[in-house]
Amino acid sequence: MAQQWIVTQDKTFRKWLNTKLASRNIPPAQSLQKDLATGVLLIHLLEILGNESLGKYASNPRLRVQKCENVHKALEYVRERGIQLYNIGAEDIVDGNLKLILGLLWMLILRFTITSINSEGLTAKEGLLLWCQRKTACYEEVEIRDFSSSWNNGLAFCALLDIHRPDLIDYDALDKSDHKGNTALAFRIATEEIGIPALLDVEDVCDVAKPDERSLMTYIAYWFHAFSQLDRIETAGRRVEKFVEVMQGAWSMQHSFEQRMRELLQQIHEVKNTWQNARFLGTYADAKAQHTQFSSYKRTLKRAWVAERADLVSLLGNIKTKLSTYRLKDYDPPATLSLPNLDKEWKLLLQSENRRSMQINEKIRDIKEELRRSFADAANEFALCLNTVSMQISELDGEPEHQLRIVRTLHTNITPLEFELDRIEKLTEDCEEANIEENDYTVYTYDELEYEYGLAKESVAKKLSFLDNQIVARNMTNLTPIQLEEFESVFRHFDRDLTNSLHELEFSAALASLGLVYDEEEMHDVFGNVSCGGRSVTFEQFIRFMVDVTEDQNSAEQVWQSFREVADGKPYVTEVDLRHSLIPDTMIEQLVKTMPKVRVRVDDEGEEREEEGFDYEKYMEVLTGKKEANGVGHH
Repeated sequence: MAQQWIVTQDKTFRKWLNTKLASRNIPPAQSLQKDLATGVLLIHLLEILGNESLGKYASNPRLRVQKCENVHKALEYVRERGIQLYNIGAEDIVDGNLKLILGLLWMLILRFTITSINSEGLTAKEGLLLWCQRKTACYEEVEIRDFSSSWNNGLAFCALLDIHRPDLIDYDALDKSDHKGNTALAFRIATEEIGIPALLDVEDVCDVAKPDERSLMTYIAYWFHAFSQLDRIETAGRRVEKFVEVMQGAWSMQHSFEQRMRELLQQIHEVKNTWQNARFLGTYADAKAQHTQFSSYKRTLKRAWVAERADLVSLLGNIKTKLSTYRLKDYDPPATLSLPNLDKEWKLLLQSENRRSMQINEKIRDIKEELRRSFADAANEFALCLNTVSMQISELDGEPEHQLRIVRTLHTNITPLEFELDRIEKLTEDCEEANIEENDYTVYTYDELEYEYGLAKESVAKKLSFLDNQIVARNMTNLTPIQLEEFESVFRHFDRDLTNSLHELEFSAALASLGLVYDEEEMHDVFGNVSCGGRSVTFEQFIRFMVDVTEDQNSAEQVWQSFREVADGKPYVTEVDLRHSLIPDTMIEQLVKTMPKVRVRVDDEGEEREEEGFDYEKYMEVLTGKKEANGVGHH
């Protein structure tokens, strides 16, 4: 069985090799003895490490001589880089001599991974060991003496993680006796969070008394390189020290001057080009947005430029003073970055600003004027349409059918005007957004037109309903003119939406106002019968229903009986009795004027008084030409 160190190095160096080859998407090596025998992977590795090409070689060698030539080319390159190789030839690699292969890879690892590690003039191994000791000095459980048994318990790895990335591990919470658990945790965090290749397994460190030194050094070198980049304070300190040592202050100031001057001039050019290519959309919102953007530029970017210009003048003076102090060659910036060139560009900027301001202001004025004219044209045309409708309604004449045709045409034509009113509202909003408070091109406002449109629309609807109802009423020969007028008045009163129809609740309220009261179930049946199952009752259906009800209820005998009930059995009725019966005031006035008056004595709780009344019996006798049907005479 192979010695343990050979097994460990074989695995570790193979993983190291594969991490390098991964940059070329080359399939990973499965066996160092077999996969390096062709020399192809070895040449790839050296080209990656040396960052240069080794020239032509057999990329798919089949003959032994081709393989030997590839390996020989690789070994010659290694020797040219000053790496000493002892007792190793191309045949050794081709024949799969594992010990010599491991030795070759170790020399490459030393040169390209570990040699760059040094501290205070020590060798690479000593420098790497000193780095590990310093970083873990504050951890009592950790004592690093070598690259072997000092790492058995895994605490050294955990300490390196904790000192550099305490956010990734809770060192104090570790079970210090769990050697494998600590090592596995450190390896996992190093690979997943830091990106350190997993060259070693936990067993390589914890299951042997003395882990392989070369394998550990190879792995820990990756830790050094990874964490060295995190030592920001030390790196910054070295840069400052080096900067002071080589007296590069003046150069940095020159570089800063040129960079800032270049950026300032570039920003000025970009803004000028933006203004030159700016286009207006023709709306006030766009013009106002461009005006706001220009004003913001004056308050922010322009002021920053003014301050930057002053700083650049001061910085150039400081550079000349510093160079003069150290007796260094005077500095003159390139002509395109000079102060005279900046002054020239500044004057051009001011001229461009002036043109931009004038363009925006002129555009805003033009847009406002166009908004005034657009609103006025639309408003005046809309008002003319409304006046035409009103005039046509007022000039209606002739037969109701002829008038009805004209009004229906008006109703059809006036509805689309609502879309034009919406456009006028949008124009009003545009004018308000543009702060336009006056308009010499029209006397109308949107509110006025909206109100007048509502009146015109209502007028047409009322006229349409009136004519429809007049035609219907004219054909109803069974009703007196007074009855028709009363029924039409009630119908119009409850037709709130001017549809010339009544919904069920409106129909119920209309009947109740005429003294016809039904319970909910009866009302539902009545409504269904009158509307023929529809959702509303038309005027014609309403009148026909009232004709039927009137013919059934308003016989002379019934009216006579109704008067007696209103009079509470008295042979006369008073004005108070009439008002208590909720008869409309206009009809009460008519009855008071036409009914015969009488004065009677009334016993009011033992006191007699006179009371004025109206003789409804004589009134009915005059109207019907006969006495009361039940034979009760006049009192």
